[in-house]
Amino acid sequence: MAVTTDIVQSWRRPRRVIRRLLDMGRREDRALVYLVLACLLIFVAQWPRLQREAILMPERPLDALIGAALFGWLFIAPLLFYAIGMLSHLVARMLGGKGTGYSARLALFWSLLATSPAFLFYGMVAGFIGPGPAQTMVGAGLLLAFVVIWGMTLIEAEQAPERQG
Repeated sequence: MAVTTDIVQSWRRPRRVIRRLLDMGRREDRALVYLVLACLLIFVAQWPRLQREAILMPERPLDALIGAALFGWLFIAPLLFYAIGMLSHLVARMLGGKGTGYSARLALFWSLLATSPAFLFYGMVAGFIGPGPAQTMVGAGLLLAFVVIWGMTLIEAEQAPERQG
């Protein structure tokens, strides 16, 4: 199935989507592409907010803000997400999970990609409306969506080792 279709499906049936992805076999390259694509979309989602910051604070040029965001989201964040994925697997293992490190990473990386449209919306709100109740509500909704989707995909990923490919 197309990635965009899977993203839409993940908002309704995340466990089914991650099960299908896990049934495709262990593919670290696919997981890495999901992570890099998610980080790239989150980086792009920052642009309206960064433009707003550059206008409100002229001493902080836009190219410097975008450069810092690029470095953070495309070089640092993937390393942190790999560590978070492994940590989530270790916690799940202590709680009786039977999955693998790969399945836990895939659940995290897919959850980031699945919620990337919400990150884009949050970036637009932060850039066009700015700080306030709207940004707080959209941010809270984004956080809730990410936690729910990640939680459900992680539970499914840690269910049975035979699905891990």
